[in-house]
Amino acid sequence: MKEQLKPELLMPAGSLPVLRTAVDFGADAVYIGGDIFSLRAKAVNFSREDMIAGIAYAHERGRKVYVTVNITAHNGDLEEMKKYLAELEEIGPDGLIISDPGVFSLAREFAPSLERHISTQANNTNYLTYRFWYEQGATRVVSARELSLEEIKELRNNIPEDMEIESFVHGAMCISYSGRCLLSNYLTGRDANLGECTHPCRWKYHLVEETRPGEYMPVEENDRGTFIFNSKDLCMVDHIDDLVNAGISSYKCEGRMKSALYVATVTRAYRNAIDDYYKDPALYESNKATYLAEVAKCTNRRFYTGFYYGKPPAQAMVYGDSTYVKEYVYYGTIERNGETDHIGVITQKNKFCVGDTLEVLEPGPVKERFVKVLSITAQDGTSQESCPHAGQIITVAFDGPVPVGCLLRGKA
Repeated sequence: MKEQLKPELLMPAGSLPVLRTAVDFGADAVYIGGDIFSLRAKAVNFSREDMIAGIAYAHERGRKVYVTVNITAHNGDLEEMKKYLAELEEIGPDGLIISDPGVFSLAREFAPSLERHISTQANNTNYLTYRFWYEQGATRVVSARELSLEEIKELRNNIPEDMEIESFVHGAMCISYSGRCLLSNYLTGRDANLGECTHPCRWKYHLVEETRPGEYMPVEENDRGTFIFNSKDLCMVDHIDDLVNAGISSYKCEGRMKSALYVATVTRAYRNAIDDYYKDPALYESNKATYLAEVAKCTNRRFYTGFYYGKPPAQAMVYGDSTYVKEYVYYGTIERNGETDHIGVITQKNKFCVGDTLEVLEPGPVKERFVKVLSITAQDGTSQESCPHAGQIITVAFDGPVPVGCLLRGKA
């Protein structure tokens, strides 16, 4: 195996502002979805104009953008798919993420200049599958989440040197095999394989014996019921050394429906972890607790290492509830500065008051920096003591600098 290049950090974005945040905080590449065919129907997603703007923003900074086209297509989708792929060829992202062989063949015809990556939805679990897709013209395959690091290492040793392996390293896990779930469609009529998943794996369940309808069986973990399918979140930020040794080319984080705060926090933590490891493995080792503490500040369902070290134990599930751990609140992103960099304009997300101390989240090393709110001014020039209404555009004066693009957060 040839010497491996530094791995790509691949982050999600469900909207143009989040793409900018991912790039600003250190993502090497961002994956996005268009208005159609992208398996995240409930995300904001990207219009043609936003996609063009996002790709330009990334390319100006030497980063890449991949577009998901990973639905399981039906016959009725194919004509529109041809038009969409031709449009993407014109727009010019760096690659397409595809799961359906029919869509793959259309991409070769209608978007020939774009790299073709095979989605995890295609159940990529062995090196013969990787070789097959390589022979069809794929440059990268996203490994199934169910693979161990040893299996990925074996893949790496049995596929062409110039073929890339992309693997998820952080985020929500799907209870179904490689995300190919039928529960949502069966229970609600909304098809996960068309981007409309309602996440039944997070619902509360009771068992009922069929001859006694309406009588709940006493199988509860507690009096709230049993969350039978509720998995913890994947987190590998403290195992970068093992990911490198497995030969993974791209470290992918889940979350196209996540907030800018989530994306900024996770991006910064993994950016620092990867850079520290390549600078000095001992430095990385000494900072592991810092990376873990940082990603834990995002909403999460507690963490485990997925299938990377073998079959997950019972402790990989959360049976008591399906709620997120939420330690921090997102107040907003500095969209522009006023007369000085101590004044920032934000679209407010959560309430704060004059006199409050907020944490500034900005690119670079993981470190804490705080500013105090000195004044809040509405668009009409009215002074406010607080901002209780989410979505209000306000100008805020602080006692320290708040550069454009930095985020404001505080303890919940």
